[in-house]
Amino acid sequence: MDPIRTINKGSRVVARQTEVHASADELFAVVANPHRHGELDGSGTVKDTVKGPQRLEKGAKFSLGMKQYGVPYRITSTVTEFVDGAGTKVIEWKHPMGHTWRWEFQESQPGVTTVTEAFQYGTAKAPKLLEILKMPQQNAKGIASTLEKLSKKYS
Repeated sequence: MDPIRTINKGSRVVARQTEVHASADELFAVVANPHRHGELDGSGTVKDTVKGPQRLEKGAKFSLGMKQYGVPYRITSTVTEFVDGAGTKVIEWKHPMGHTWRWEFQESQPGVTTVTEAFQYGTAKAPKLLEILKMPQQNAKGIASTLEKLSKKYS
């Protein structure tokens, strides 16, 4: 398994990156389908109760059942960026509280993809509250676990 690296994407962004032994197309297909997000989740918060399209696109909305601190809840997010290009693939969605989750896929060689996941909370309605609640640290652990899980799945 390739190591998980911390990537500096600027202030109030938590980003981690690794290499995954799968094509960018294959990996992007998993993230672009919200019904498969439970397969990815390393944080233990995403549940398999999903409402939304089978394939996301810019402007699409999807709703996930979540559970945190023992409390179940539902979040509806909106896709803010969707790039399914030949070289780079990007998908980003905005949480109702204003922060975003972003995935970037860059195939470095056939069958090997650099995957970056980022929690960007500078745009959140209450970024300082997220910091007080230690969400950046918690999400850093969840992102690392997610990337480890993804890497192991394709090793």
